[in-house]
Amino acid sequence: MSQPVQPPNQPQQPFGGQPVDGNPYAGQPGQPSPAAPTGNPYGQQPPAPTGNPYGQQPPAPTGNPFAGQQPGQGAPFGGGAPFAPAPPAPPARNNILLGVLVALGAAVVAGILYGVIAGSIEREVGYAAVGVGFLVGFAASKVGGSNPAVVGAAAVFSIGAVYLGQLVGISMVLSDIAQIPFSEVIGDHFDTVTEAWSQEADFMTYLFLALGAAAAVGGAKKAG
Repeated sequence: MSQPVQPPNQPQQPFGGQPVDGNPYAGQPGQPSPAAPTGNPYGQQPPAPTGNPYGQQPPAPTGNPFAGQQPGQGAPFGGGAPFAPAPPAPPARNNILLGVLVALGAAVVAGILYGVIAGSIEREVGYAAVGVGFLVGFAASKVGGSNPAVVGAAAVFSIGAVYLGQLVGISMVLSDIAQIPFSEVIGDHFDTVTEAWSQEADFMTYLFLALGAAAAVGGAKKAG
């Protein structure tokens, strides 16, 4: 007689039960099913940082970064006050000796020019004598200041400048009359020139000398 074939033995589950609905975490018969993990499996995390993680920063500087610096405060980088250039040195003034030397040089130059003008026109000009004195006094006081010694020297040298001009003028006239060189008249016949000046001197001659001295004082005051 034939015996019905028995179905093969079903494999036994190692844990005594089959998974429920394919859930590998389903509980076994007779055991409660563990609850599915919910939420953050690593525990509660702190909220994500918002805003500036390093705290409030000061606002960006605007305008002049040094506007708030008070006078007397040091420079922002540790330096001292900004370097200020030294004022230019004033010109040399009140040098009595230098002023006297300038007066002497100006008197010689102005006296020769005055003599050339007087000898060319064969007469003296009052304005020229005033110009000589003014030039000497102005130059002397411009360098030596308004020291009374400088002003006095300028006045004396102005008288000498006008006198020198008169001698140069007379020498030029004598050179034309005698038909001899001007240098020979000055060098060899200077006594004749001074004698001619003494004979020709009058009120106007001395007045021109005084005008030169007065103009020197005026020029010194103008420069001072």
